[in-house]
Amino acid sequence: MSGHNKWSSIKHKKGAVDAKRGKIFSRIIKEISVAARMGGGDVGTNTRLRTAVNTAKAQNMPKDNIARAIKRGTGELEGVNYEEMTYEGYGPGGVAVMVSILTDNKNRAVAEVRHTFTKHNGNLGETGCVSWLFDNKGYMTVDKSSITEDELMELALDAGADDVQDEGDVFAIYTDPSEFDNVKEALDAKGVKFESAEITMIPQNTVKLEGKKAEQMLKLMDRLEDSDDIQNVYANFDIADDEMERLSV
Repeated sequence: MSGHNKWSSIKHKKGAVDAKRGKIFSRIIKEISVAARMGGGDVGTNTRLRTAVNTAKAQNMPKDNIARAIKRGTGELEGVNYEEMTYEGYGPGGVAVMVSILTDNKNRAVAEVRHTFTKHNGNLGETGCVSWLFDNKGYMTVDKSSITEDELMELALDAGADDVQDEGDVFAIYTDPSEFDNVKEALDAKGVKFESAEITMIPQNTVKLEGKKAEQMLKLMDRLEDSDDIQNVYANFDIADDEMERLSV
């Protein structure tokens, strides 16, 4: 596997993991509702819904909130009809950026995304301009103190994972999306505790940033992720640890 979930690890390094529980819940609820609308309310047959519900449980979302979100999606309860879109563009230094959106106002969402890119020295591109630089993968992280790399690799690969990598503070497990549930369930059964588990977009390679471009890129990512319409932001950049320490002061 070439490429890592760099923005995820950078958020941890800079202490910018989103601690706003209301925002986290809002994004998960929208994902659950859309997943239920598109594939039905049965987590046993709807893989996307099952993943969203597992994410909700990992965030300690109350069961009633999850149930209501599913019913809004299936039409059993009245709810907002969200549109799903993906925008692609470039950040400082030519970094490839993908923005996943769930919104009830498409015009507002695209205007905000375009303004944010422009303000932080980036620009929106055409559909498909950068998506080929990312792979859709299952991605799980495990605290290194809970299991050895050899033990985790044996368990994960036997269960159908593509790769296990040492990514600093955590071990990362990569899977094909179709194998994500099988691998997670197999590791759950062995008592493996996950820090995160999601199906996401993993960059095939990364662009090294430093100085002003690194600072601009971090501001662009922070601003995009602060938007209520944006579900996820993916980008293929990396910043050295010593540079991160300087920028975080």
